[in-house]
Amino acid sequence: MKILVPISKVPDTTAKIAFTDQNTKFATDNVTFILNPTDEWYALVRALEITEKDGGTVTVIHQGGADSEQFIRKALAIGATDAVRIDSEPTDAFQVASSIFEYAKDKGFDLVITGKETIDYNGAQIGGMIAELMDVPYVTLASSLLIENGKATVSRDIEGGKEIVEVPMPCVIAAQKGMAEQRIPNMKGIMGARSKPLTVVPPANTGYTKITSFDLAPQKTACKLVSPDHVEELVRLLHEEAKVI
Repeated sequence: MKILVPISKVPDTTAKIAFTDQNTKFATDNVTFILNPTDEWYALVRALEITEKDGGTVTVIHQGGADSEQFIRKALAIGATDAVRIDSEPTDAFQVASSIFEYAKDKGFDLVITGKETIDYNGAQIGGMIAELMDVPYVTLASSLLIENGKATVSRDIEGGKEIVEVPMPCVIAAQKGMAEQRIPNMKGIMGARSKPLTVVPPANTGYTKITSFDLAPQKTACKLVSPDHVEELVRLLHEEAKVI
């Protein structure tokens, strides 16, 4: 079993958001970056669980500069077999997906597991694009995954219940909460990560979008409390100020 797990670095959720270059770039000064949680906690750990049970390898792949290697090494310390770094900063989701596909297309991967989305852009695009480029089935929002007899059985949370989907392999699965439990690298894993192979490859020369500007979300306004005895005033505020009715 050969499994590929795309990973990305994202700003910590406590980071203060600001922009530079006339609001066209995210300001990274004094920002702490982390491994994207859904990639690390769910996709990577489930991939490791599968190969620990059935045998095989887990390759992590990341697009970014040399400063990203600390995050790649963390994934290796958690247990990934080897790693690939696509040597450029991402330009858009399609460029990242294309670069991953260019690396993976002739490597014989049986399964690609991604996180359901990154916590910065929340685009949830990469997994579907990789599946389309590879011409394989894609299942998103997966909360459990079982591999048996060349098929992947996936459970998805839907409104009012669960949906069970069975697809042939190879396939692409996007993982969410419930897929696995977070693992903390131990000292043996950290030491071993130093000697695991990390391959650097060029990016795919594609990308169709350009950031024209970012805007910060509006400041939250003060909360207004209305007495239960003044329903008319509540209705007026919802109609005239909140404009929701």
